[in-house]
Amino acid sequence: MIIKRTEGAVVSVSVETPEQTDERLRRVIAVADFVVHDGVWCFEEFPADRPPALTGDTLAVVRDGESWCRLVPLGPEEQPDVERFGIFSFHFPSDVDNSGFVGWLATHLKNELGTGVFVVCGSNRARGGIYDYWGCPADLLDDAIAVVRQWRN
Repeated sequence: MIIKRTEGAVVSVSVETPEQTDERLRRVIAVADFVVHDGVWCFEEFPADRPPALTGDTLAVVRDGESWCRLVPLGPEEQPDVERFGIFSFHFPSDVDNSGFVGWLATHLKNELGTGVFVVCGSNRARGGIYDYWGCPADLLDDAIAVVRQWRN
């Protein structure tokens, strides 16, 4: 089932086969703005009663009931216990139905690389709407990018 959106409003619901979904999402990945972000990224954690400062290099901030978490470039200091991530992103045009994209691409990455990913989504109406930041283990970033480029062709 596909929910089509126009400028944030739900306008209709349609049904598509798995083959139609795959075909549509192949078109979506081909037209999305795709960027590979430099460097290695990590999560920094903060107590729930002390939210992190937002800096120019903060990519995302999320929280649960116990803590805040900020996604930022890994600093130069040695941090052996910190997970390291590579980051890439997609900005989708406003007139493209990208529903199901995260699950579709995450499944391909898992099947082809054996790794999971994390995705942080947001919205920027001035740039078309929805965008996704994707994180994968830093040592698999080049392989993940190769998979994405394969699907974009």
